[in-house]
Amino acid sequence: MPKDLAGWLAYIERQHPQTIALGLERVERVRAAMGLAPAVPVITVAGTNGKGSTCALLEAMLSAAGYRVGLYTSPHLLRYNERVRIAGREADDASLASAFARVEAARAGKNGDTRLTYFEFGTLAAVDLFLRSAVDVLVLEVGMGGRLDAVNAFDADCAIVTSVGLDHMDYLGATREAIGHEKAGIFRAGKAAVLADPAPPASVLAQAQAIGASLLRIGQEFGCDREPGQWSFWGPAGRISGLPYPALNGRIQLQNASAALAALEA
Repeated sequence: MPKDLAGWLAYIERQHPQTIALGLERVERVRAAMGLAPAVPVITVAGTNGKGSTCALLEAMLSAAGYRVGLYTSPHLLRYNERVRIAGREADDASLASAFARVEAARAGKNGDTRLTYFEFGTLAAVDLFLRSAVDVLVLEVGMGGRLDAVNAFDADCAIVTSVGLDHMDYLGATREAIGHEKAGIFRAGKAAVLADPAPPASVLAQAQAIGASLLRIGQEFGCDREPGQWSFWGPAGRISGLPYPALNGRIQLQNASAALAALEA
């Protein structure tokens, strides 16, 4: 077996014949074998655009409030460690290597040598590290789509869909309606479903209604108002005024920030 992180990353790239193989059966089997069952809130974020900035905003706000956050994002820019952040710090090489070893033991054990993709390996290793590090909340960014993404093996207490566009059409479908249905697959019955797309496909709304999710839509249940030098958020609990603009400029960033606030309020 590999001894260091570089070795593990090379190893997990070779374990499945396909780079992308959507489906939850494999990851759920290994998750159960590892006993990965978060007992803390899980916020899952999907969307064509805006996932990364929304996750960063959630991490920053929760951390500022004193919570210990486990943040999982992808892809990375310079090094794999960027994908797994615990209490504001990237996971170190040794911790990631140990987590991959635990995933490998569960994958190749009595479960019959379950073949995981690179992303599935990484998702399970990240959640394993978060639970061992006693985080207060998990913020998980979906890799592709939502319904069949490895992240969706973990039930969201609050799910966010930032936007729905034409992305990964070979895997998710050729229309916004089809892609919206895939992204809305992260919603859970009776749980908050935050929608930051101001003009979502009907399929997203239909999925939320079909399963009885508690839907919060930008421009309806929550929203934002631009003001000179500041902005305001409004939602079911009232208005928060005098907010500084996000470091990233643009109206879309206010939508992402509003979605993050709506999720935390929910």
